[in-house]
Amino acid sequence: MIRWIGNRFAMITALLVLFYLFLPVAYTFAFSFNNYKKSNISWNPEGSPTLKHWKDPCGAPGVCESLVTSIQIGVIATVIATVLGTMLAFAMVRHRFRGRGTSNVLVFVPMATPEIVLGASLLTIFVQGFSNVGLQLGFWTIVIAHIMFCVSFVVVTVKARLQSLDPRLEEAAQDLYAGPGSTFWKITFPLVLPGIVGAALLAFSLSFDDFIITNFVSGNETTFPKFVYISYLRGIPAQANVIGFSMFVIALALVIGGQLFGNARKK
Repeated sequence: MIRWIGNRFAMITALLVLFYLFLPVAYTFAFSFNNYKKSNISWNPEGSPTLKHWKDPCGAPGVCESLVTSIQIGVIATVIATVLGTMLAFAMVRHRFRGRGTSNVLVFVPMATPEIVLGASLLTIFVQGFSNVGLQLGFWTIVIAHIMFCVSFVVVTVKARLQSLDPRLEEAAQDLYAGPGSTFWKITFPLVLPGIVGAALLAFSLSFDDFIITNFVSGNETTFPKFVYISYLRGIPAQANVIGFSMFVIALALVIGGQLFGNARKK
């Protein structure tokens, strides 16, 4: 028995980790069918499972409005952070400039700083600085804050992809009289593109899921994580479970689709 467990220790550990990770997802899915009366925190033993929350996911006041706000913020922050982070990654890997070593360190500062510290610092900047030019806490302050901490993750992801490229491919293109522009768009960019897409997906998930920094700089604007937190005080509506689980399924489908597409390209 001990030998059997020892031979399969890695597999057992992996299964336990997966169970631990997917347990909240299973809880979210199960409680989306809860036929509750006042609060969706605990299961209603008197009512049978219902599909009414799936039929009307926008039934709870404000849930879809907050979802749309989170998606809008996530898309804007992702696009800007991906463009800025990709350019910065190329600069740090392909060019030598004064302060390059310091830049490598500074990139990790937002990642290493606790979110509550970042949120409090950004709140001070927005209130004492940008309020003088008419920028109030709300949609755009959330976007600015999300761009700030998403850029670092994009830089690290794209930079890792760039450093793993074989320079001989670009050298071969140049030997065949390809110019810098042709080499970049036909060789370098297609090879880096999976890293850029992965960085963009990571940035969007971080932006969509963020609560701590958003709570500091959002003012009266409500994102989906903030809606869930506020709703917890009076009982999270099952519609939030429906939307949360649906977002998980969409993300999982994108990951699986990306893997299948990547495997198909390799063949």
